[in-house]
Amino acid sequence: MENDGVRLRVNLHGEGPTVLLLHGWPDTSALWDDVVPELVDVGYRVAVPDLRGCGQSDKPSDVASYKMHHLVGDVASIIGELGAVKVTLVGHDWGANLAWGVAAYHPELVERLAVVSVGHPTAFCSAGLEQQIKSWYTLLFYFEGLGEAFLRKDDYEVMRRWLGHPGAEDVIRELERDGQMTTHLMWYRANIAPDAFIAAPPTLPPIEVPVLGLWSSGDFALSEHQMKNSATYCTKGFIYVRFEGQGHWLPLEAPRELAHEIIEFCSAHH
Repeated sequence: MENDGVRLRVNLHGEGPTVLLLHGWPDTSALWDDVVPELVDVGYRVAVPDLRGCGQSDKPSDVASYKMHHLVGDVASIIGELGAVKVTLVGHDWGANLAWGVAAYHPELVERLAVVSVGHPTAFCSAGLEQQIKSWYTLLFYFEGLGEAFLRKDDYEVMRRWLGHPGAEDVIRELERDGQMTTHLMWYRANIAPDAFIAAPPTLPPIEVPVLGLWSSGDFALSEHQMKNSATYCTKGFIYVRFEGQGHWLPLEAPRELAHEIIEFCSAHH
């Protein structure tokens, strides 16, 4: 599939109403490998892209190509090419941030929205000092060369120990293929400037579809407040689910439980 000359690899599984799964950093579509079968088994067609700069999709070399409006355009193009009038949109990490943007600016494409870990952009930017402290690393990621060096330092100690990613070794290998260590970080460089720490929160159109927000108590990067306060910006209802004891990577750490919540949400909002 393609948007503005950027080719996007999209894996399709099953038949039925469409669920579109969006990964975040530092992942690819492989993040959802254990969630997909659960959704297919109950009758959904599941579309799982490698987002731009990631995996087997094209990797523009200029930071401007990763501005949020281009990323939103990618998702809109995918939905159009799938022939789906509306989809259930699910995102994790940067994929959640992107999913909020799609639901805000293209509500005609989204039946319902499920976001994992990352709350509404305004709620995130309004979440105060606790969230800003958790987001410290985005300052490093903004600077070309510095972010990459930080992640590679001491044999990828940050990737292996601080992130706590269940598939850290696979992620490291993938990031070192085709320049992805840099193209993944361009999502940060295009969309989170250092002055975001002092700027006014962004203003988006209201979210006019039902929303499911999922957050885990062991998430090192996101506060609970930024997810729970997302309800303020959702006009069609916001359901909050808290996972106890899990870390940031719910699609990998609790895929069946996560899929169950998504399926229940879809069933309740036909």
